[in-house]
Formats: sequence, C-alpha cells, structure tokens
Amino acid sequence: MKKHSIIYVLASILLALSFTSCDDYLDVNRNEDAPDYVDAHLYLAGIQQEYFGLYWDIRALAPLTQMMGTSSYTSFATHYYSLASDAGGEMWRMVYWNQGMNLENMINQSLESEMWHLAGIGYAMKAFSWDALTKYHGEVILEDAFKPDQLTHHYDYQEDVYAQVRAWADQAIELLQREDNTNYGNKISGNDWIYSGNLDKWIRFAYTVKARNLASLSNKRDFKEKYYNEFTESCEKGFASGDDDAVLRILGGSADAAYSAYNNFWGPYRGNLSNVYWQHDYAVQLMTGTIPAYDEQGDKIRIEEPSHAAYPYELAGPNINLICDTLPDVGHFDPRPLVKLATEDGNDVETESNRDSLRTWTFLGSGFTSAAGPVGTAPMFWGRREAATSAKDGIGRWLYRDDAPYIMTTYAELLFDQAEIEFKYGSKSKALELFKKAVAEDMKFTAKYITKGALVTVGNTNYHQGDKVTAATFNAIANEYLAGPYVAGLTEGTLTLSHIMMQKFIHLFPWGAGEEWVDQRKYFYDVEYTGDYPSTGNGWDLSTVNMKSDDNPNKVFKGFYLAPANVQGRRGTYNKDNNGSPCFRVRPRYNSEYMWNKPYLEQLKPIPGTADNYQCSIPWFAYPGDQPK
Repeated sequence: MKKHSIIYVLASILLALSFTSCDDYLDVNRNEDAPDYVDAHLYLAGIQQEYFGLYWDIRALAPLTQMMGTSSYTSFATHYYSLASDAGGEMWRMVYWNQGMNLENMINQSLESEMWHLAGIGYAMKAFSWDALTKYHGEVILEDAFKPDQLTHHYDYQEDVYAQVRAWADQAIELLQREDNTNYGNKISGNDWIYSGNLDKWIRFAYTVKARNLASLSNKRDFKEKYYNEFTESCEKGFASGDDDAVLRILGGSADAAYSAYNNFWGPYRGNLSNVYWQHDYAVQLMTGTIPAYDEQGDKIRIEEPSHAAYPYELAGPNINLICDTLPDVGHFDPRPLVKLATEDGNDVETESNRDSLRTWTFLGSGFTSAAGPVGTAPMFWGRREAATSAKDGIGRWLYRDDAPYIMTTYAELLFDQAEIEFKYGSKSKALELFKKAVAEDMKFTAKYITKGALVTVGNTNYHQGDKVTAATFNAIANEYLAGPYVAGLTEGTLTLSHIMMQKFIHLFPWGAGEEWVDQRKYFYDVEYTGDYPSTGNGWDLSTVNMKSDDNPNKVFKGFYLAPANVQGRRGTYNKDNNGSPCFRVRPRYNSEYMWNKPYLEQLKPIPGTADNYQCSIPWFAYPGDQPK
C-alpha cells in the first residue's frame, strides 16, 4: 500500500457530500484552499456507501461457491486466477482506500471530541469490514495499516486479526452504551444509511459481527472451551428480529439518478449481471430438490421417458434432496425459487396465484463458465436472455433491482449460525428450534423484497418488469411449506448438519456468497481426506479432487461437487499451478501489494504470498488446530 495522503479522504467525502445538505457542505473546510479538516459526521454516509464494494467482489465469490456461473470472472469459477490483475480486489480497496483513512479520521476525531456514539458506530463498521476482509484474503496488513511515510508493510496472521475484530466490536459496544452529551441533532440520523442513528440496533449489530466472526471457527477442536460461551452471549445480545438486518439503503433512480452508482450494482440499469452471470446448476438443484442420483461410475442415471424435459435424470433420495420436492411433482412446494431464481416462465400473467401453474415453471442452471448447463441454458437474473432494457425490465426485481438495498448481514443468518453451533456443541433440541426459526425468517426476508412490476408487451412478447409472484401468494405457499416435512416435520433424530448448512446456502444466495465461501472452506469443500486437513496426494492430485459421495453421512453439502470431481458434469482440471487444490483465499490486490509490498508477501507461511499456488493456502479459520508454520 502506498503512502497515504489527503487523497484518501477526498474519495469518500465527495460521495458523502451528495447525501448532505448545502449548509453542511459549506462547513466542510476550515482551510479555504484545501480540505484539511472535515467534521467527523460528514464521513459517515460516504464510508457506508462504500459497502457496495462487497457486491463487486461477489463477481468472484459467487462463482467460487457455485452460486453463479460466469463468462466474465471465469478464472474464479475455475479456482485459479491470473496474478497480474485487480479482479476480485475491491474489498481490499474498500477497507484500505475507500473507507481507509476516512474511517480512521471519523473515529479519531469523534474520540477527541467525546462524540462516543459516533465513534462507536465507526468501530462497529470497522469490525465488520475487517472481518469480511480477512475471511476473503487470510493474512492482511493490520498493525502497519495507515502508517505514514511507509511504503512496505508487515502482514498480520489471521488469528490475530480475528481477535482484533472482536476487540473492535467490544469497543463499539462500550462506546455506544456510554453516556454521550453531544447534541448531534440529525448529524448521525441524517447520515446513517443503515440504521438511521438507532443506537440499540448498532449495539446488536456489533454483537452480531462478533457472532459471525466466531461462527467461522466452528471446526476448531477447542471451539467448545475457547469460543462457545462468547459466541452464545454474542448471539443472545445480537439481532433480535429481521428488523435488525444490516441493510444499506441507496437512492436508486435508474436513468434519472444523478449518478449511475446511485443504482444497485445488480439492477438492470447498470447491467452488471447481463448475460455474463447466471444461477449455477448446483444452486438450482439445491433449491428445487433436483439433485441427481449417480451410478457407481459417477454418471447421472437418465430417465427413458421423463415427465419434464428439464429433469431428465433420476433424483437422489430424500436423504440427499433435503430442501423440497421437485417442482413438477405433487409434494411440498418451496416458493423461494419463484423469487430468488430466474425463469423464463410466467411472463403471460399479471399476477400469478395458480399454484398448479407455478409448479410447472422451469428453472435452469448454468455451467461454471457458460450459460449452458446440464439440461439447458440458464436465463439472466431478470428472467430472460436478451440484453437488459428499461422497456422490458423496468427497475428490475427482488435484489436485482435498481433501488434494492445492499444486504450486509441478517437475523436469519445469525439463527443459522446458532443452529450449526448448537447442533455440534450444544443442544440438538435447541438446534432444531433455531433451524425452524431460521427457515421461517428466510421466508420473511425473501418476501420483504418482492416488488410487483407491470406486465408489458414489447413487440409481440410479454415481459414482467418486476417479480412474477406477489408477496401474498408467496407467503401463502411459504406457510404451507413451513408446516410440511422439510421444516415442521423434522425431529431431533432426523435433523442433520446438512439440513442446516444447505438451507443457509439458500438464505445467503447470492448476496451472502462471502459467508457461504467461509462455510464451504471450513468443511474443506467436502473433500475426502485423512488426517486434519487435505493436501496434494491426500484429497486431490493434479487431475482429480476426491470428494465425499452424497450418501456419505459426513458430507455436509449434498449434491455439491468441485469441477475436477469424478462425476458427470464435472471431471475438469484446475490450472497446474494449483497442484490439484481448490482455491482457499483470494490474493491481495495486485496494484497495491504485488507492486509495492512483495518482500513481505514472500515471508508469509506456510505458502509464500508470491508463490504460484498462494490462492490455495488454507486460512487459519479452517484448520482444526493451529496453522502450520
């Protein structure tokens, strides 16, 4: 990272100014010639708006997790990427540059002025950002960050960064609870685009950040004695309902917005998902209950006369398809694919409430690097294959909408984390209770962002400019599903870890790809290996990753297979530089670290940061014990 200067400050202030009044703008500078001082509260809006960077890097994370296929970030879909690129480096930029010294200045100036509550919000955001950063990259620069007159920086190991994240969250909680005599007026509420200045919600957010941090350590051998109590306490004091979800509001506006960036990164106006990102076949199989059965050779078993062209293969048993029955058949209908996934069906009805018709809708998944999947071609996220246009798409649908907020973390996610930890280390009955509540909360979360749009005709074709199902129809089906065998019908004896983690995948789809990648890595992608962790020759070789079969009770993500697995539809290979391994971290941003900080990258253990396979270095959180030296 380069020596920092006032330029660090300017990037976010300019954005912040767009959300503040003219009177505030006139008070920015004490020096008439340069912005040598900025009132602390003016940083807040700009710092928060930089969280759009999380969605930028979902372009890398969603292909890594098999939430999305892509013809754009194909190197991440294949678990290998070119060193000389900033692709996947937006989170690094967000933490060190876009938020960077702006956040440090906001905190420090607030502390100096005894503005304890504003400083507490700053520490809560800092904990969240750095938690995301280290889970993504592993080792990062912490102690040396933002030191002036320094061109190279030491890296800190993840165990230390994790501890600091929780320390910042604790500091946030203490400051937010401290008596603060500052007369803020609307300086916080008017600039806070997450909680509008609600301090109780910020306190619960800080506790949730701690819980989220600790949940990623659930495979540690010493979790029960070292982390369980802190995790449980953090959950008890964390989010209390979906109203606490950390959601960043944006202005939207589509073509009328003053700046394109006021629109959601996934909306049709910006077009970032336009026919270069699609729902991956694994995500579709999981949500629709269509995980296929494989024979002894790893081939799918084709049905001679299938009842539906989209499902030409025999399905794996109910102990593998754990989410719902297949959509075309009589069974227990999960309505979430109607909203979370895209389909070309349903364009000929104003509002769809005929459930028999809904069950016939077809959902097709893509391959790793092409829209062509195992049984057809996946549509774009707006439900068709042509380029995005306002005439056909309006402002979009669900989270793929111009004015949709950015989702940071949710109450449902916290419940899934608790269910996992209780299942492994606490009470199975409590895990079951938490699991049922988590799925119900995901239904509420999904319905919250359903947006009814107009049915329009362009040429001779009908298009929905919003969601094709109303919230009322969705909720009616959801209530029936929750009362059925996949939720209410489960017992302590039938609930498995797979139920919890696979339902969590659906909740996180696709906004929470970062946390989903944490889960997949901490369970080592369900690779079959011996000992504490997989390695070359013990889990994979240059041509094949040896994965647990779906009928293995220890396999967590049923139906999930990496690209080089020996099953039909996979059987590829990774780049030779991976030595057969899947990717376990994303390299630091190239134009920052590999241009300026190579000496300290070379010192990283167990794999140097300059090695061809550094992206395969397993992060500390995934090891059951200490990281090898």
